[in-house]
Amino acid sequence: MTTALTPNAKDHEGLGPMASRFVETHTMPWEATRYPGIEAKTLLVDRRTGLLTVLLKMAPGAMLPDHEHVQIEQTFVIEGALVCGEGTCSAGNFVWRPAGSRHQSGTPNGGLMLATFQLPNKFFAADGSATDMLGQDWNEIWGEATANSL
Repeated sequence: MTTALTPNAKDHEGLGPMASRFVETHTMPWEATRYPGIEAKTLLVDRRTGLLTVLLKMAPGAMLPDHEHVQIEQTFVIEGALVCGEGTCSAGNFVWRPAGSRHQSGTPNGGLMLATFQLPNKFFAADGSATDMLGQDWNEIWGEATANSL
């Protein structure tokens, strides 16, 4: 049985375990993250394994601070550009990052991206603590998924 779901999706209740889940993204609300100018629509999340797919909208100048890609991350840029110290991924292009890579990234002029994570990013605070994008303790929320993904 699948443990994956799409929060805020309409008409998914009562579907059988093997039924396809059609997601009308335009009906879903943009959810604020803890980072100014960055909103997300969670298209799929599996808390057991950590698999996560999101539409990510970043306002001009928005930044994702220091974070680690715990497993492979994949991002397709739909609009705008995603910029980091290694380069720029512009609209219509794709970047993936190896497990364990760490960086900051942002959008000088804004952007819309489709991102898939094998495990959610780990964001680091000055005191060394790690949280997810929503500010939840990373180990508490995703620690079990780490064990399940290995």
